[in-house]
Parts: sequence; C-alpha cells; structure tokens
Amino acid sequence: MEFKIIAKDKKSKARVGLLQTKSGSIETPFFMPVCTQTTVKYISSHDLQEMGAKAVISNALVLSLRPGQNLIKKFGGIGKFMRYQGVVFTDSGGFQMYNKSIYEKSDENGVLFKNPISGGKVYMTPEDDMKLQIDLNSDVAMCLDSMPLIEVSKEDVAEAVRKTGMWAIKCKIAHDELQKNIPKNKRQLLFGICQGGIHKDLRELSARHFAGIDFDGYAIGGLALGEEKEDEYAMIELAKNVLPEDKPIYLMGAGNPVELIEAISRGCDIFDSRFPTRNARNGSLFSSKGTVRLMNNSNRHSNEPIDSECKCFVCKTYTRAYLRHLLDIKDGNGLRLASYHNLYFLQDLMRKAREAIKKGKFTEFKKDFINKYKE
Repeated sequence: MEFKIIAKDKKSKARVGLLQTKSGSIETPFFMPVCTQTTVKYISSHDLQEMGAKAVISNALVLSLRPGQNLIKKFGGIGKFMRYQGVVFTDSGGFQMYNKSIYEKSDENGVLFKNPISGGKVYMTPEDDMKLQIDLNSDVAMCLDSMPLIEVSKEDVAEAVRKTGMWAIKCKIAHDELQKNIPKNKRQLLFGICQGGIHKDLRELSARHFAGIDFDGYAIGGLALGEEKEDEYAMIELAKNVLPEDKPIYLMGAGNPVELIEAISRGCDIFDSRFPTRNARNGSLFSSKGTVRLMNNSNRHSNEPIDSECKCFVCKTYTRAYLRHLLDIKDGNGLRLASYHNLYFLQDLMRKAREAIKKGKFTEFKKDFINKYKE
C-alpha cells in the first residue's frame, strides 16, 4: 500500500497522486459520493460505475445498526454487498456526533449513541470501531474522532481535540494488531482525522499530534460545516503545512464545486459530501456557468439542458422544463436524474482538474472555472 505523487502544479499545491488500496489503485484528487447505508439516495451501484465514481464512503456506525456488520461480513464486505467495483471508505461514526438525535455523550474511552431503530444504546470504543470497519472490509477506515459542533465554545473544541488524539492512538494500536497476520497488500488502510475547528492553535496542535503517528493518510475534519470560507481555507493551509507531504490528505464534508477547486489548489486529495445530492433533490444543480435553480419560473418552459457543456445522459436527454416538472411533482425519476447530474458533474470536474495538473495548467483552469461559476 502506498501513495505516489505523479504530478505537481508549479503555482499552487495542487497535485495528482496514485493511492494504492487492496481493491486497486485510484488517482487523486477524487470525490466520493456518500453511501451512508451502502447506497446513494436514488442512485444505483450501476449508476456510480457509469458516471466514473471510483470511490464511495459508507458509515460504519450506521451499518452496524442495520443491516448489521455480520450480514455485510458474510457477503464479503460493503463492495460485494452492494455490487460496487471500486474503492470503499468507511467513516467511523464520529460524524454522528453532529446529530443531536443520535449522539448521547462521550468519555475517555468512547462514544455513547442512541440506536434510532431499537431505541437502545450503543457504546463505541476505538477498539470496537476498528473491528467493525475491518468486518465491513472497506479499503480505507477512519479513526474514531470527536467532531465538535460548529457553535460550541473553544473549550469544547479543545476537549474534542484531546479525545480525538487519544482515540487515534488506540485506533492505530488496535488496527495494527487486528491485521498483523494479513499480508500488506491485503490490509485495510487507516486514516487519522485532525480536528480543531477554526481555532489556529487547536488545529495546529491536532495536526502536529497526527503527523507524529504513521497513518496511511490524514483527514482534515470539522470543516465545511458553515464557517466562513476564508476560515476554512486558512485551516486547510495550516494543517497542510504540518501533515506529511507524502501522504494523501482528505478534506471531509466538502462538496461545493468552487470549494473543491480551492481545496485542491491547497493540496487536498480526497473529498466527500452529501451536498451534491441533497441540493439536487431541492432543484439546485451544478453547471459550468454556476448553480442552476431549477425550480425558478424561468425554467418552467425552458428547452435547454441543465448544462450544455455536460456530457451526462441527463443533459443529453432531458430539458430543464421536464426535470423541473418531475421535481415539482416529487417524482422519484426526477430525484434520480437531478442527483445523477450533480454527481457526474463533480466526477468530471475532478477528471478535468487532474488533467490540468498533469499538463501544468491547473492555475489557469482554476481561474477560468471560478470566473465562470456563479453561485
């Protein structure tokens, strides 16, 4: 398992890398559709393959509740269970600490969640989480982290940084022990997640802690949650200056096209977000000229595609007027078509970014894209 940088932009920190996993290699930067429960809403595994999505991310905690890790293990893991031929990441469940209806509390040893299905309690330790993610047979596991809510105090963020750092060590020890008899080329990778909110001292403290642990990759967590973009980008730059240059960097939760391009220019390699599909279901669609508000009256009689420059089958086939009608009547086909387009757009954007970096033209590509893209 390794990460190899194969191209760098001379005017920014943008780069193309090759991440090798037990399921195969994948070029960075790439965007992962969110398959929380082994499915993207309204999108099939076939759709994912067809649009060129070579990696997805599921949620280990959620899957442990339903259908259960034993069932997925029986089928050989998430990829085989959902018949998806690509790289699979699993989040630990730390993101669910952002969900007040599920999260109960955390302590030194783990996190207490409320099971929304049975009403019971689930206590997740770092060691439990590593066993769970290995059972799910994902290619890349994420450490259990404490993700602070955006509105909490600096003291609460500091406590989250402390717990996240402590749990990361436990995750690394447990993960190594569980795989000690597995050949290296068959092992699951493990990424650590630095936290710290938008507090420079806490973000640097967390990043330095993780840089001292030999993870296969590093994630920047607790951003893209509604903070000012200038603060988000400053935290990315701070973390990137500390984290190892020869390992992949994963910005968790980022899915706005401009945000992705800005993060790539700052050296991020991997992304995921529910933003593209959630917005699509509400009629907010990506295009080469910016966001299309499909439900606006101006699109009621429009014979245009969502994006004349897009090559997805949705843009090749359907008009804005028809898609608007489907969303207006809340038809499942409309939800699928809109979601498909937004995910395809981001896969194509990542492809174009990789090509621009390889050709030494990323800075020009970034400037051109951002100038044309209107929110």
